Amino acid sequence: MNDIERLLHGVASVAPTTLAGRLTSLPAPASAEDVARAEAALGFALPPLLAGLYTRIADGGYGPEYGLFPLVDGKNRGPSAVARYLALRAQGEGDPDWGWPEGVLPISDWGCAMLACVDCRSENATVLLFEPNPGIADLAWYIDSPGLAEWLRGWLDGTAWFCEEDGETDLDMAPWPEFRARI
Repeated sequence: MNDIERLLHGVASVAPTTLAGRLTSLPAPASAEDVARAEAALGFALPPLLAGLYTRIADGGYGPEYGLFPLVDGKNRGPSAVARYLALRAQGEGDPDWGWPEGVLPISDWGCAMLACVDCRSENATVLLFEPNPGIADLAWYIDSPGLAEWLRGWLDGTAWFCEEDGETDLDMAPWPEFRARI
């Protein structure tokens, strides 16, 4: 079993205990056709690990905080990751200062308008934190984790910033330098 297989196995073992919202069980996994439809709508491929989370575990609804967004069809679970991405890209066309970066898929909501996002154009599927609350677009993007695998490991082993139980999180994250070049 390779590292990615072990990681997917680890996520699958805890996913049912981290259901988001009013879910009482994990949704069915997304199909290969769902992934193809998502990629066609997005205009870019999903990183293999992200596609594996959706196709091998469940179509969202599990994970840290409010869980992963469904991939294509929210089925009464809120907008999908694809719908959110397309809406944010369209919204950014009207306000170039707040343009949404190409290839950055929102995957989870932290609350207070903050989103966990995957840079689908990066080699390791960098996980970004979108934190717009300071009100300055150039201060809204941070590198949460150098890759999706590391982000998931941090969640599984409880070392990620969002796992802090006492509410005292040290968000000493580096700004994401590619923001302006990607909008």
